[in-house]
Amino acid sequence: MLKESVIEIHRNINKPIAAAVGLPNERYTSDEGFIEDREKVIAPSWACIGFVDDLPEPNYVYPVDFMGLPLLITRDNDDVIRVFHNVCSHRGMHLADAPCRTNGLVRCPYHSWTYQLDGKLRGTPHIGGFGVHEHPEFNKAEGALREVRTETWLGCVFVNLSGTAEDFQSYIAPLTRQFNELCSVDERQRFVSDNQSGRTQLTVKSNWKLAVENYLESYHLPSVHPELNRISPLQEHFSLDYFAQGAGQGSLNYQRLSIDDKQLPNLAGWPEDQMNKALYPTLYPNTLIGLHSDHLFIMMLQPISKDETVEHVRISYVGDDALDSQYTKHHKTMLDNWSEVFGEDIFAVERMQKGRNSPGYLGGKFAPAMDEPTVHFHRWVAQCLLRGSNTEPS
Repeated sequence: MLKESVIEIHRNINKPIAAAVGLPNERYTSDEGFIEDREKVIAPSWACIGFVDDLPEPNYVYPVDFMGLPLLITRDNDDVIRVFHNVCSHRGMHLADAPCRTNGLVRCPYHSWTYQLDGKLRGTPHIGGFGVHEHPEFNKAEGALREVRTETWLGCVFVNLSGTAEDFQSYIAPLTRQFNELCSVDERQRFVSDNQSGRTQLTVKSNWKLAVENYLESYHLPSVHPELNRISPLQEHFSLDYFAQGAGQGSLNYQRLSIDDKQLPNLAGWPEDQMNKALYPTLYPNTLIGLHSDHLFIMMLQPISKDETVEHVRISYVGDDALDSQYTKHHKTMLDNWSEVFGEDIFAVERMQKGRNSPGYLGGKFAPAMDEPTVHFHRWVAQCLLRGSNTEPS
């Protein structure tokens, strides 16, 4: 059992920020806390588990291990993206173990039952005896793969594992309203990636929540990102409007990349007097976003264990013209620059993870003027835990 009750956690973090106490150590260091995060924090939310470009063509499957759950993303011949539990309905065999193109079917390697990419059970060899592939008492419709509620947005694949979250568009509406002040929905749909120079990943020896907390605030810029702080200094950063499912920061001093006197194409509707504005929100639980006039990046956090997280990054640009070879140097430099920034954060979150093993740390203190986004996230986690425990604070 975890030492501190969810009611205590909720009460402590909901004090005024100067007196608030953060999530206790065991929420970062225990296997039980990790599983509770999955079941009570992430499952009832809309979590990113992958990217549409992970499935480069129709009739493709992409297996994902998400917090110990085997999931399978499929793209059928009609380009419909779905997610299923990656397990055969017959004897529980793990189905696909590597991304691949298919013939439109997924075959269980145990008894060769086959499933269409819409999850329907197609083939049941010898189910009625040798050479008899049907049985009057067996209903194939009841043997379909178990589907997970799925949505795609900005090239990401989101799932609601519990099936109980609000409609996805309602979930993201407070964030998209902030995006709409800079660019329309149609314009955001112009972001494209080349699948080569726009991706990277980093493995971090820390709990996933520490990666979220680090991304939410700009307080660490001068000490952790001195070069970034020189270009986009702390005083030019601001907190985004908080909403139920997210928070973040923005910059008023984003500098568009110029190489050989050329700049990447930008979104035509982006206000001319706000070209230096950039938004860096987190959509809880695990989607970190960077929206700029000339590019978009998404970082998806894949929690592996209580103290390991893989950060999957995608960078996309404005329109197919932006993928032309004349911008090859821009793509490489952009990826290198962001990889350096994200890499600089690793030591910080890993050393915070080490610190969570100390009995001398009891949830921490918060800087009232700088840590509001972090406190907002802690309160969101605490509320999820409380709701998942079916208890109410007194």
